[in-house]
Amino acid sequence: MSGSYRRLVVRCVAVLGLLAGLISPTFALEKVRVGVLEFGTVNWEMDVIQTHKLAEQQGIELEVVPLASADASTVALQGGAVDMIVSDWVWVARQRAADFDYTLFPYSNAVGELLVKVDSPIKTLADLKGKKLGVAGGASDKSWLLLRAFAQQTQKLDLQAETEPQYAAPPLLNELMQRGDLDAVLNFWNYAARLKAAGMRSIITVPDTLEGLGIQRDLPLIGWVFSEKWAKEHAATVNGFLKASYAAKQIMQADDAEWVRLRPRMKADDDAVFTALRDGFRAGIPACFGDKEKQAATDTFRILAEIGGEKLVGTAKVLDKGVFWPDFSLPACTK
Repeated sequence: MSGSYRRLVVRCVAVLGLLAGLISPTFALEKVRVGVLEFGTVNWEMDVIQTHKLAEQQGIELEVVPLASADASTVALQGGAVDMIVSDWVWVARQRAADFDYTLFPYSNAVGELLVKVDSPIKTLADLKGKKLGVAGGASDKSWLLLRAFAQQTQKLDLQAETEPQYAAPPLLNELMQRGDLDAVLNFWNYAARLKAAGMRSIITVPDTLEGLGIQRDLPLIGWVFSEKWAKEHAATVNGFLKASYAAKQIMQADDAEWVRLRPRMKADDDAVFTALRDGFRAGIPACFGDKEKQAATDTFRILAEIGGEKLVGTAKVLDKGVFWPDFSLPACTK
C-alpha cells in the first residue's frame, strides 16, 4: 500500500469515526424497563408493542422485565430495577403521602366481578348472608372495599360481618369455585372472564358498584406508574412509551387477527375463554380521560379511605393532584 493511499484510508476512517460520534447519540434508542407480572395480561400489550416495533418508532428500546407478583412489581420500581409498572392510583396516592413522587397514567378500566354458579339460589347481595365468599386481592382489595361500601350504603348490609370472606390468589379462587367449595367469588376481570365462559352468572360488577355509589362507571383504577422526577427528566421518552401503549391498544381493539396471533400467550383452553378474554380486554381500554374522571377518582378515593383506613391509604387524606401524570393526554370524555 502506497503512503498516499494509506493516508487517504486513515483520513476516511477518521471522518467516519467523527460522523459516527455525531450521529449515534441522535439516533440511539433510550431504554425503558417495564416490569410486568410474568403471566399477567399486560404481557399481551407488550407483545403487540414489540411485534409492531411501536416503541422503536418512538425512539425507545423496550425491555420487558418479568416479575412474580404485584408486591414484586412495587419493590422493583422502588428499588430502581424497573422504570414503569402497572399499579393502581390508590397505591400512588399512598406513596405520595409518604413523600415518594410516583405518578400514574391510566392503563385500563377493566375491573372485577362477583359471580355465582348458574343454578345458585343467590340472586342479590342480600342472599350472600352466611355464605362463603371468595375475594381476590386480600381484605384491602379495592373491588372488595367498593362492594362493601355499595352493600352498606344501598342495603345496610355489612358483607364483612355477614358473609364468610375467603381471601386467596385468583387462580385458587377459580378452582375452589368450580369445585363448589365457595358460594360466590369476587375475582379480577380476567379470572372472572374464565368463569363466565364456563357458564357462571354475574351478580354485580365493580362498575355497577361505582354507579350505585354515585360515581361514573368507566373509571380507570390502574395505570402506568413511574417516578415523576424520572418522567420530567425523560419526558419525551415517557410520552413516547405512552403513545406506543395506546397504539398497541388501538390495534388490539380493531384487529381480530392480532388476537389470533396472541392466543398462545392467553392460555385460553377453548374458544369461549378466548373470546371472553379478548372482549374483556377490549372493554377495559380507556377511550378518554379528563377532569370528570379525575373528580370520580377523588370521590372513589374518599370512599376507599373511609372503609379501608390507614391500612389501605396510609397517611393520605385526599387524592393528591400529582397522582395523575399531566403531560400526556387522552381526549376528554363527552358523556
